[in-house]
Amino acid sequence: MCNILLITSSPRGSESLSTRFATQIARGLKAQRGGSLTVRDLVASPPPHITQDYTEGRTKSPDSRTPAQNTAVERAGELVDELCAADIIVIGSGMMNFGPSSQLKAWIDNITWPGLTFSYATGAPQGLLTGRKLYLVTAAGGVFSQGDYAAFDFQTRYLLHILGFIGLTDAELVRIEGTVLGAESAQAAVASAEAAVESLLARAAQSYGSFRNHPVL
Repeated sequence: MCNILLITSSPRGSESLSTRFATQIARGLKAQRGGSLTVRDLVASPPPHITQDYTEGRTKSPDSRTPAQNTAVERAGELVDELCAADIIVIGSGMMNFGPSSQLKAWIDNITWPGLTFSYATGAPQGLLTGRKLYLVTAAGGVFSQGDYAAFDFQTRYLLHILGFIGLTDAELVRIEGTVLGAESAQAAVASAEAAVESLLARAAQSYGSFRNHPVL
């Protein structure tokens, strides 16, 4: 059974293009493969920013933590368990001041956990969440994939880096950009995203069909 985790993080609600297309991908994959779809809306239920209780508590055994440390570690543990249970992760991220939203950054800070999602056991960093598929949808008002503002893209490059750091290196990216550069640019951005998602889902269906017909034993 396929477990899909959809994470949305834009504060723009129903107007969010990153949420719209990430949701379309997640629902499309579920329609193809069945299984379960878990939705975590980081704006509706914001993860806590990490505190001293978390950083100290996660290095202690449960019976030696304070109640506040136990609470902080257990909350983060729920997010880690949810992520580890997923076979496919779909993340929607709208750019906020050149980076991801604070809600998404807080989620990342909670789930980037030594010994659980990454390790230095071999002396070099090793992501522990391998074997999973990541679909990342990023949205920005300007154009950051190329041109004068490419150097200021601290959203997409950071997310691909940190998610790859914990092992999510099998990633597909859908960019939505240029939405504040006039009506024509916004329409083109949406049309491009629609085509990209349609192509992505078609390739996913073909790949899944091939796997079902010729499973690796």
